Amino acid sequence: MKFYKTNQFIQAAELRVVDETGKQIGLLKKDEALREAISRGLDLVEIAPMAKPPVAKIIDFKKFKYIEAKKDREGSKKSGKVDLKEIRFTPFIATGDFSSRVERIKEIMGDGDRVKIVVKFSGRQITRVEFGHELIKKVLTELDGLATADGTAKLQGKQLFLILNPSKKGKKNETEKQEVIN
Repeated sequence: MKFYKTNQFIQAAELRVVDETGKQIGLLKKDEALREAISRGLDLVEIAPMAKPPVAKIIDFKKFKYIEAKKDREGSKKSGKVDLKEIRFTPFIATGDFSSRVERIKEIMGDGDRVKIVVKFSGRQITRVEFGHELIKKVLTELDGLATADGTAKLQGKQLFLILNPSKKGKKNETEKQEVIN
């Protein structure tokens, strides 16, 4: 929580004053700015103390605190929440199941989340790990341009896994624009 100086607690002699709509009133002495705020029935809040001269806003302090809290909530909501979702395959998966899982990966990537592809070996399938690597290569070719691999496929116990990151949206849009032009 940030601390703001208000009204008589502001120490700067001269302030750049802004009203509640963000319109600049101008450079005023501290006393003049306080009188202006009181005449409007509002508070004088120092919002940029390090600026030369410091910036103060004429606004109701409770409303100002509410707006600041709302900005903080919005900022934390957008700050890079990327989930890691897991999609499981078997080394000898049917084509219909394979395609439905690839479609699901595309949906997840569209939401901006990461995907962990897991090829689970059961029983004696573990002796044929190369089929798992081929399956992962097939998934990567299906997702060409949509996803980038985070390293290489790793075998851990009876599971072969690879993490995929969504490709940058800007690159995807540029390729779509080029296709439309051609």
